[in-house]
Formats: sequence, C-alpha cells, structure tokens
Amino acid sequence: MVRAYLDHASTTPARPEAVAALAQWLAHPAADPGRLHQEGQWARGALEEARLSVAGLVGVTARQVIFTSGATEAINAAVWGVTRRHAGAPVLYADVEHSAVRDASQRAGPCEVVPVDASGRLSLAWLSARLESTARPAPALVHCQWANHEVGTLQPVAEVVARCRAAGVAVHVDAAAACGHVPMDLGELQADLVSLSAHKLGGLPGAGARVVRRGSRIEPFVVGGAQERARRGGHEALPSLLAFGAAAGALAADGGALVRREAGAASGHIAAAVAAATRVAGVSVVGPEEPAGRLPHLVCLGVAGVEAEPVLLGLDRAGVAVHSGSACSSESIEPSPVLEAMGVDSSRSLRISVGWNTTGADIEAFGTAFAGVVEGLRALRG
Repeated sequence: MVRAYLDHASTTPARPEAVAALAQWLAHPAADPGRLHQEGQWARGALEEARLSVAGLVGVTARQVIFTSGATEAINAAVWGVTRRHAGAPVLYADVEHSAVRDASQRAGPCEVVPVDASGRLSLAWLSARLESTARPAPALVHCQWANHEVGTLQPVAEVVARCRAAGVAVHVDAAAACGHVPMDLGELQADLVSLSAHKLGGLPGAGARVVRRGSRIEPFVVGGAQERARRGGHEALPSLLAFGAAAGALAADGGALVRREAGAASGHIAAAVAAATRVAGVSVVGPEEPAGRLPHLVCLGVAGVEAEPVLLGLDRAGVAVHSGSACSSESIEPSPVLEAMGVDSSRSLRISVGWNTTGADIEAFGTAFAGVVEGLRALRG
C-alpha cells in the first residue's frame, strides 16, 4: 500500500539536500571541529558553512546562531539563562505554547498565563496591561510562539516583541513550527531569543538552534566544553547539523524563493483537504478559518459526533497518517492543553499537515478515506 503521510508538522522527511550533506559527512574521516589538523579543519569549515546557511534563512548573522540538539534544548536554555538573572520574577506564557515552553517555565519559578481567544491568539491588551503594571513584579521573560503547532494560528509576534522590548523585558519566540514554512527576518524582529528545529523543515532529528539577539548575554545551559564559542558545551552533532544547514540553505536560496513556492503549494493542498473534509456533515476548521491567519501547511479539523482517535486509526488502516488533538504523542493520553485553552474539545479534533514532498494524490487519498471512516464510525454509534 502506498501511504499518504500528512503529519509533517510532527516531523517532515529529510530533504534531498540534507541527505546529500549527510552522505558527504560519511565520506570524510571522523573529525572534531575543535582540532587543528586537516580533518578537524574540514569539519570546522563544514559546520560554519551550515551555521551561515541557517543564519541566512532567518535573517541574522552567523555569530547569533548557537547550535543545539533541537528546539526543546534551545527553549530550556533560554528559560534557564534568563530566569537565572531574575530569580523569583514570573515568566509569562499562553497555554497554547508548546509543552517544552510550559514545562521549562514552570520548573524555573512562578508563572502567569496570558489569555488567548477562540483562535488561540494571545491577548495583546492583557499583555500590555501586565507589562505596564506596577502592582506586580516585572516579568523575567515573556514567551510568544511564532505560530501554533496544533492549529497553526499566527501570533502577533512583532507586536509582542516590540512591547516587551519597550518594557525592558526579555522575550523568547518559539519558531520551530514556522521556520522554513513562512518568510522570517529575525534581525528585524529583534527578539532576545528564538528557538529553531531542523526536523520540522526537512533536516534531521537531533539538531536545532538558539538565535540570540546581538548584545544579549546569558549563561550556557549545557556546560562541559568551549564549543559554540563557549555558549553550549559538548561535541557538535555534525551529521544532523550539516543536514540542517543544507536544508536551510536550500530554503534560503534566491531570497527564500523555495519557502514562498512551498507555502503556496501547501496552502493549495490544505484548501483541498478542508474542502474534502467539510463535505462531511459536522466537520469544521478549528482555529482561524481564514488561511491568512494560520500557517500555510497545517489545519486542525473538528469532527462532531465521533472521537478523533478512532478516526485517526481508521485513516491509518486506510494508509493515511494524520495527528489527533487528543494527545501530544502515543505515550500520553492527556487532552491537548492548546485546544483546551481555546475552549475546543480535543477528543474530537484532527490535525492535517503537509510538507515539501506532499502530492495531490496524498490529499485525494485523505479525502476518499475520511468520509468513509467518519460515516462508518457514526453508523456504529447508531
């Protein structure tokens, strides 16, 4: 059976450029980029070229890019580093943030939750009032994701960063879900810290980056060496990082033409998937209905009258892979805090996400299978 993979927002297949970079690394002798011999110098040059490519994709200088093992580490490093300087001060985040943001912040100290609307967009009015308040301690850090990982909602990230900067409060942006899917100029944004992930844009798992605003200084989270200019200890994961750089370089080429081209194709695929799904009674879009309000490559659907888990399993048997909003992973049975914060029944929602190698046939397979699965489950319920 030829399967249709529509869960790219969880992880997307490695791009050909990333695979080629991995093969190139395998063809060279193992080497530490911190060594002076020829093998080490090749590894150093390849690593710095990858850093330059990642920096070019997001509009910053290479010196601002600190390689990590992924966005989760980058997020934890951001929280740890900032809160160390402001012991006891609260961290602000919305419940629609990724669990890495919420868990790292809760472990660091007191937290306050920024309210969101029914689309999952955080309240700028509430945030502004909180930043201006003299009755409560000034926040140590404010989190604002670029876009939501479950429903795709684009956040007012530029406004949040501007207001935090004006208030003298550090701001961290989780851009893992958005980077590589929408144009991004972090140099213009001027957020203090931004987290990126390689495997969300066509790199390999095990690589990510923390982008630091020029002039910002925070203590390293991972210590034990002077790697990454003493900002993150440990031998660099060269295979994954070189693949990250290759994927980023492909996306950044010609002024980001591939990002724009893939965003257009993704929007078309998602529109076709929504049209097919909503032909079934009781199916609706969760979050922003207008495509301009969400990421181009993903959509969340509410399915009335039947739980999402059986729909997901039915689609899987039909050869279609999607994601259920009822759990973050197969190891968890907890409802999605993102959808709960939006007032949505997470047990009746599905996320469809497309990627760089999605085809029209994948969408057609979903549309054909979806109606039969949902209608069959409803028939069983009587």
